[in-house]
Amino acid sequence: MANEAVIIELLGDGGDPVRYTVADGTGIAKGALLKITDPRTAIATSADNDPFCGIAAMEKVISDGAVTISAYTHGIFDLVDSGAGITVGQKVNIGGTNVIIQSVAADLLPAGVGYALETASAGERIAVLIGSGF
Repeated sequence: MANEAVIIELLGDGGDPVRYTVADGTGIAKGALLKITDPRTAIATSADNDPFCGIAAMEKVISDGAVTISAYTHGIFDLVDSGAGITVGQKVNIGGTNVIIQSVAADLLPAGVGYALETASAGERIAVLIGSGF
């Protein structure tokens, strides 16, 4: 993968990690943006407005026998703009595989990632505050 999140600062209790189920045959890079699926299963994001559930706190190797993964849910992370640009202070959503977009009224409310702490030009990496309630 590419464009994985980079930790700037973990907030709360070490980033308030949440453990999710993950398929043994799935590979996920540390720092990947994760999407929630049913039942309480995390997979890597792949499409605009995927419902965000956190940032992979560890690497998940394909067929390694592990069936859970921890995801950071509270912190400041460097994330990559999908190419459209983002304005500081705006809510951001998943824009595809490991990229974010500025939220618009038509975006799915549960898909929110957090708030941009910097302005991004196309494809730029910026600081984003993620946490519950976004």
